[in-house]
Amino acid sequence: MVRGKTQMRRIENATSRQVTFSKRRNGLLKKAFELSVLCDAEVALIIFSPRGKLYEFASSSMHETIERYQKHTKEIQANNPPVEHNMQHLKQEAACMMKKIEQLETSKRKLLGEGLSTCSIDELQQLEQQLERSVTTIRARKMQVYKQQIEHLKEKGKALAAENAVLCEKTKGKGSNEERTIAPSAEISEVSDVETELFIGPPETRNKRPLPK
Repeated sequence: MVRGKTQMRRIENATSRQVTFSKRRNGLLKKAFELSVLCDAEVALIIFSPRGKLYEFASSSMHETIERYQKHTKEIQANNPPVEHNMQHLKQEAACMMKKIEQLETSKRKLLGEGLSTCSIDELQQLEQQLERSVTTIRARKMQVYKQQIEHLKEKGKALAAENAVLCEKTKGKGSNEERTIAPSAEISEVSDVETELFIGPPETRNKRPLPK
């Protein structure tokens, strides 16, 4: 006969519930004993019946096993804080950060001249002093940037002047070389203008050429 699958829910009948408790309690105690013997494990089992009766099994000493369990649990909690504690801490940090952001936003609006209707005289004076300090700092930084730009332009002007001087030197040298090249060409052109009696043509016309006067 095939046994049906037991549904995991509370047994309503008290007698059936007691019978099932007794059977499964004995089976659980037997399994704990077998585990301790076969695997050389330290096993401690504590069971309370619905009426509050205690059933226990310990492979060595129940008290020592419980102390070992408590010590191990404390070490785990010290190394790994509980998740709920971490979540609570993160929530507190998030709330603190949100509060700081809100304060900064309010201060920013006041510096921009917004939301000043609720400010007292002391708060307005503090805002005025803070703005004056900010303007002084900004002006000092602006003057520093101006000086840096002026120095940069001076260095750039010196570099351009040096480059211009080099180009002028190269231009002067090139002009003197061109004058030396033009002088021999003029002499050659004067020599080429001298008349000669050389005649180029057929032999028949060479004798008929008129004599120069």
